[in-house]
Amino acid sequence: MFKINNKKIKKFINNNDLLYAICINIKGYGFYFLNNITNYYFDKNKFYRRLGYRLDLKEPKTYNEKIFWKKIYDRNPLLPITADKFLVRNYVKEILGEEIAQKILISLLHVTSKPLTIPFNTITPPYIIKPNHASGRYIIIKDNHFCENEIIRTCIRWLRTPYGLWNMEWAYKSVPRKIVIERLLLDKDGIIPIDYKFHIFNKKCEFIGVTLDRINNRNIRFFDREWNEITRSNKGNFIERKVPKPLNFETMLKYAETLSANFDYVRVDLYNIDGKIYFGELTHYPASGFKKFIEADLSENWIVRHRYWEENA
Repeated sequence: MFKINNKKIKKFINNNDLLYAICINIKGYGFYFLNNITNYYFDKNKFYRRLGYRLDLKEPKTYNEKIFWKKIYDRNPLLPITADKFLVRNYVKEILGEEIAQKILISLLHVTSKPLTIPFNTITPPYIIKPNHASGRYIIIKDNHFCENEIIRTCIRWLRTPYGLWNMEWAYKSVPRKIVIERLLLDKDGIIPIDYKFHIFNKKCEFIGVTLDRINNRNIRFFDREWNEITRSNKGNFIERKVPKPLNFETMLKYAETLSANFDYVRVDLYNIDGKIYFGELTHYPASGFKKFIEADLSENWIVRHRYWEENA
């Protein structure tokens, strides 16, 4: 839909910031509108093509169906706030308290809705630049060798681009768009630390996904709440190494479950550097409900069999 196959036209549009913004908004809002008036025809087809079974929104049973139900019907007013990478900081303070929040929130260096005003001369690397209304978009700055104009141009495009409309992710639709710059987390070896993803169902953590390669989102291990390894997902060259329980794991578990209190399901992402815990984000729609479980992964049946989510979420 709205797909441009002519390479020259596509290149011309991509090179023109204004045309790019116009086209991406027409595509996003057009798709969102048509999906709504056709009873989610396009997403249902996409769901079937990717996962191999029909999406049932009337009686959702599988993990992905529950995520889809959440996207379309759950209008919890806290969803847009906690999907916002800037406003979620206030939510963490409110739920965990100011003292704990100050310890686990990553240092905020700058936030703006006007990329041209980013004070590059006064922000010392390493840091990460990202939009507050989207996922998977970031620029990592480790030293002073970068092009300000390219970063500004990318940030402007981010702010002009709606997020989540293609996948009916309601929570992102009304987020006031900003650019957030945070201190880049690095371990003692200068490497981006392991990402611990706590899957919380009805205020209880049932399993944790551990991403060893955060940048490429690969080499994922799964553990239960007692830190017994369940299975592993191999997306690329698997890192054969033992993953010990992180220091202060029980505290991480407590923080994750406390932050989940207002939601039937949420994934709480945390980091741990030598026992020092950091908050990453709250994720309401992992893989947007299109997670294709493979043999080496957790299966949807495994999740359903353990009744980690009430039948009528």
